[in-house]
Amino acid sequence: MQSLVLSLELLIESIKKMKKVFFLSIAILMMVIAPVQAQNKSKKAANKSVAPSVEVLYFHGKQRCATCIAIGNGTQEVLKSSFQQQVKNGKVKFKEVDISTPDGEKLADSYRVAGSALYLTQHINGKENRNDLTSFGFATARTNPAEFKKQLKEKIVNLLK
Repeated sequence: MQSLVLSLELLIESIKKMKKVFFLSIAILMMVIAPVQAQNKSKKAANKSVAPSVEVLYFHGKQRCATCIAIGNGTQEVLKSSFQQQVKNGKVKFKEVDISTPDGEKLADSYRVAGSALYLTQHINGKENRNDLTSFGFATARTNPAEFKKQLKEKIVNLLK
């Protein structure tokens, strides 16, 4: 009888050890599987990347000089002549922002704009990439409108890639 009790005690002890090994194995397995699943989810999210969109922002005050007007008009001409379909489907948006209004002032503050300015903002996968074209606009829009339109179109095309 004593050997039977001893055998049962050994069996119970073995079962307890097996439980520890089993739960330890499960814990290790979970630590290995979880990062792999997270990596697979991030790969799937990267594969579902959204095509970029471009927002064209033309900032101005109440009073506009000839160059400021040329920047606004030239920008609208480029969008109408070269990006009608993209404007229609929302891939390209144009926003004329009067910084003398409360809403315009808020947006201008977020771009750190205090006067006339031209920005192309690329939106891609939840990120925003701002391109300040103000100097370029002031240098070419009035004195060389063909060059202004050509380069503006190229910049928008590149940001849509």
